This record gives sequence, C-alpha cells and structure tokens, in this order.
Amino acid sequence: MAGEFVSDIEAIRQRARAHMEEGAVTAGYRANRDQVIKVLNEVLATETVCTLRYKRHYFMARGIHAEAVGQEFLQHANEEQGHADEVAHRIVQLGGEPDLNPAGLAQRSHAQYVEGDTIIDMMKEDLVAERIAIESYSEIIRWLGNDDPTSRVMLEGILRVEEEHADDLITLLSQYEEGTGGQLAA
Repeated sequence: MAGEFVSDIEAIRQRARAHMEEGAVTAGYRANRDQVIKVLNEVLATETVCTLRYKRHYFMARGIHAEAVGQEFLQHANEEQGHADEVAHRIVQLGGEPDLNPAGLAQRSHAQYVEGDTIIDMMKEDLVAERIAIESYSEIIRWLGNDDPTSRVMLEGILRVEEEHADDLITLLSQYEEGTGGQLAA
C-alpha cells in the first residue's frame, strides 16, 4: 500500500443521504449493474438446474452403494439450493429481480439437466456440470474484478464449494467403479 489512507467522510455521508433509494449500491459500485444482474440470473439458473438434477439423482439412485451416493447427491442438492438463494438475494440487493421462470431456466443455465440412466451416469453428469460451473464461475469472477467485490467474493465462496463437489464426485466415481470391478452398470 502506498501512503496513508484518506477518505472524505463528509462527502460519503452526503452521497449516502442523497441516494438512499439505491440501497446497498453506492457511488463506489463500478460495474454495469444491469449486466451483472443478467449474469447473476444465469448463475441462479445454473444453481437451480443443478439442484433439480441432484434431487432427481438422489431419488433415482439404485444399487449396492446407492444409499451412500444418494446421500452425497442430497447434500450437494441442498448446497446448490443455498447457492441459488445467496445469488437471488444478491440480485435483489443490486435492484434486480431473480428470474426463476421455469420456461427459460434451462436456456439460462450454464449446466445442462441430464438425468443419467445408471448411478455411474448420474455421477458423471454431475461431475460434468460441476466442471462447467467451475470454469464459467471462474470467468465471471475475473470479469467482475474489483468492480463488484461483493458479488465476486460471493461467487468465490460458491466456486470453492463447486470444486469440493467435483472432488467428491471423482472420488465417489473411482470408489464405485472399483467396488463394481470396473463394471459401469449399476
């Protein structure tokens, strides 16, 4: 850091009073708010689609290891729902509206809703979706930079959990394939 921190507190106080209707968005917000809301609605759609896919996989898991894998699917579904809620709250903070209209949800989502026929297929599809989220969220984080640090930090936290999900899935997948003698049918 260079030099001493100096801030014009009186000017900040005046701006805060003059623009109260803007809520959490202050003059220091540097991002294009409409574009950020659009991108966050894509993240919201992605998290919602992932929640629904994980829930289906939880209910449809069958086979000798289905209970353990199903519980992992359920945990991931709940965490994805938490992410969706977090993103929806942030959209509202920015003065936007969370777009949860089912008619366009799949089109706005970065990840696809693929059901999978076997427990192996389900784990692979979930792993693909996590990898898509990891890459696209990383791009969004870089794009936000310092223009919207609150959204960036939120997405960094979500990204960390998506990476944990991918790690969980690759571990489960290898354990499951070993446990079935390499057979891919469940």
